[in-house]
Amino acid sequence: MADSGNPTIALPLLALRSTIVFPRARIAVQVGTAENLALLDGLPAEGAQVAAVVAPSATESAGASALIGRIAVVARVADRQAAGAGTMQVTLTGDRRVRIVGISDGAAFPLASIEELGEAPVDLAEHTEAVARLIRAAEQLAEVRESFPAEVPGLLARHTRDLAALTDVAASYAGLRVGERDELVQCTDPAVRLSRLVARFEREVARAEVVEDVERRADASVQQHQREFFLRQQLQAIRAELGESDGTADDADDLARKVAAAGLPERVAQEARRETERLRSLPAASSEHQVLRNYLDWLLALPWTRTSGTPLAIDRVERALDERHYGLEEAKERILEYLSVRQLLGESRRDVHGPILCFVGPPGTGKTSLGEAIASSIGRSFHRISVGGVRDEAEVRGHRRTYVGSMPGLVVQALRRAGARDAVLMIDEIDKMSGGGPGGDPLAAMLEVLDPAQNASFVDHYLNVPFDLSQVLFICTANSLLDIPPALRDRLEVIRIAGYTVEEKVEIAWRYLLPRLLGEHGIAELDLQFTDEALSTISSRYSREAGLRGFERNLAAIMRRRARRKAQGETGAWVVDSARIEDILGAPRYAAEELELEPEIGTVTGLAWTAAGGELMTIEALRMPGTGKLHVTGQLGDIMRESVDAACSYVRSMARALQIVDAELKSTDLHIHFPAGSVPKDGPSAGVAVTLAIASVMSRRPVRRDVAVTGEVTLRGRVLEIGGLKEKVLAAHRAGLHEVVVPAANAKDLRDVPAGIRDRVRITLARRMDEVFAAMLLPRTEVARRADLRLVDDSGAGRPSAEQRRDPAASDEEDVWPT
Repeated sequence: MADSGNPTIALPLLALRSTIVFPRARIAVQVGTAENLALLDGLPAEGAQVAAVVAPSATESAGASALIGRIAVVARVADRQAAGAGTMQVTLTGDRRVRIVGISDGAAFPLASIEELGEAPVDLAEHTEAVARLIRAAEQLAEVRESFPAEVPGLLARHTRDLAALTDVAASYAGLRVGERDELVQCTDPAVRLSRLVARFEREVARAEVVEDVERRADASVQQHQREFFLRQQLQAIRAELGESDGTADDADDLARKVAAAGLPERVAQEARRETERLRSLPAASSEHQVLRNYLDWLLALPWTRTSGTPLAIDRVERALDERHYGLEEAKERILEYLSVRQLLGESRRDVHGPILCFVGPPGTGKTSLGEAIASSIGRSFHRISVGGVRDEAEVRGHRRTYVGSMPGLVVQALRRAGARDAVLMIDEIDKMSGGGPGGDPLAAMLEVLDPAQNASFVDHYLNVPFDLSQVLFICTANSLLDIPPALRDRLEVIRIAGYTVEEKVEIAWRYLLPRLLGEHGIAELDLQFTDEALSTISSRYSREAGLRGFERNLAAIMRRRARRKAQGETGAWVVDSARIEDILGAPRYAAEELELEPEIGTVTGLAWTAAGGELMTIEALRMPGTGKLHVTGQLGDIMRESVDAACSYVRSMARALQIVDAELKSTDLHIHFPAGSVPKDGPSAGVAVTLAIASVMSRRPVRRDVAVTGEVTLRGRVLEIGGLKEKVLAAHRAGLHEVVVPAANAKDLRDVPAGIRDRVRITLARRMDEVFAAMLLPRTEVARRADLRLVDDSGAGRPSAEQRRDPAASDEEDVWPT
């Protein structure tokens, strides 16, 4: 028992879990716990008092000590009767609030020691408006909600002089959850209870009005639909009596005539006739009627038999490619070879199972325009399908007609817009299609579209009839071949488009870009005069890229400035030179002469291959006092981190050959960093560059910066083959480098490098890292030699003993100290 200033009494404790009784209120509850059943069995038949309280949620025991200090309600028990197995229903009538000051567990049920509580004093005059709002909200609830008792407003009006009684009566009819009811029981201030109940009642009124409005609108809509249905039935009966046909029959007859005249394949015509007959039996306003009508419109709009009627002509294709594209000789040759085979075998033959063309290269290199040139040269319609980000199989195969708003897939939609079954369809960004998910695998659906052995009977889910795609000339584009799944890549004839050199960009500007941009900006050739040097400067110092988009944007910026001045009345010709370029485009974004950088220790110029083409990548290595740990930063993938570990192990194994002090390997930490840390990097081709950087920083020998390196390294020091050689050599040339070191195994790929680039860039082939060290590492500086001597003097590690100095044969280790 807890001490208290007020007298205490003991009452049986009735712990309720789902509700609580309020003072001056009456409720029926069911009890089923052992303590509560024992309590009811031990009470007199009628009129016994109990202390009712909400039981703690974390325990089934009614005698939990957590109840001490909480407020309970003294209630009288009446009307006890069995409600089922192990359950009893009783009626509780609330009397007053009391506080529990102690609990005893000596009997079959707990007894609560309680002390009386008084309600907080309130001034009725201050709460007159709130009382009126509560009664008004109760009246509104009685009007809009059938389940709310109509007598509640009258009950509340009787207690306007007693705020405590008013709030307790209102709370019993507020429809509160057990937690909310307990909060009001625990509150001894009638004014606080009144404000909460007013907000609750008004919120319930607003909710009930919204529900009533929605129900009223729904009833009105249903009644309107029923009225329209009966009127249509009467109209059909009147037309039948007069011998007139309705609009649905006329529509069906018109569609039947179109189906007969369309020359559809037999299976498609049979399906169209069946759906047309179904259309006759449906009312025009029904949703299924509109679905069937859309389906028949799609069947009639597709080019089942329509062709362009223009046969392939290789000479015309060759002229079109040469007129619209400069360079790209290998790509043009592969395209002409592919089309020649189709011309000789005949495109109408079903046994022609040639591969699908796929242009792979960086953005802005002319992949899409090559497809347009092919289509225009052979007189066929062209349509481009962008599949980047496609995640659902239905976007390729179409949606089934059971779905609302269903449509055919991208391929069928493209053929409808093209208007011919032998159109040229370009599937753009095929490497950016997403894999399988909840909606199916779109890549698996694309396999059927692009497989010549299967696409003669391609079935779109919306059409549900086969469509012949064998005469369609599919051309795909991608930025990275590695992102295309192997099963799909196996069906493609890959044509690589590496990118353009600076000289090629200048020639393309003279032939294509400048004439088109001058016309688009409303200026003449006399208004703006370029030179080869100016175009070369814009390409190499402002838009160093594999494609032409950045180059074209910079040219357009210069023309916009000239167009503005011309519109303001300025006359005369502008000669585009370095000063004017810098005035319009700003400071150059790239250094003019990267090859003149001084050799540095621990810094190597590597070559990377990305979806945007080849790029230069700097690898930095730094040594610091430590315990031989290796730190790698730069957002690297697992493969590149393994390459760094292999490079470090190889350099440690070659320490004596590289004249690295053994003790220094244990007392030095290495930090390898790949700049541009926000860009993810992965792949094994940086192994040579990383090995070179570690060897440089540990041996204190500078590395040549006018030479770029690439290649994978094994633990034995072998230099292995890499991919993307052409793109990497072009990147080195664009950066102004004149020499690269590549694996000897890539000698077979040198034929892909343009002859002009091979003449300007010296390509050194390396089989082992020894050859790379000999070509890239420069002799030590005097500062490095003195640092080595200081290290030996300080540590004494590795210094020959007196016996070894007298007899060199006494040491079985090679002397590697510099002289």
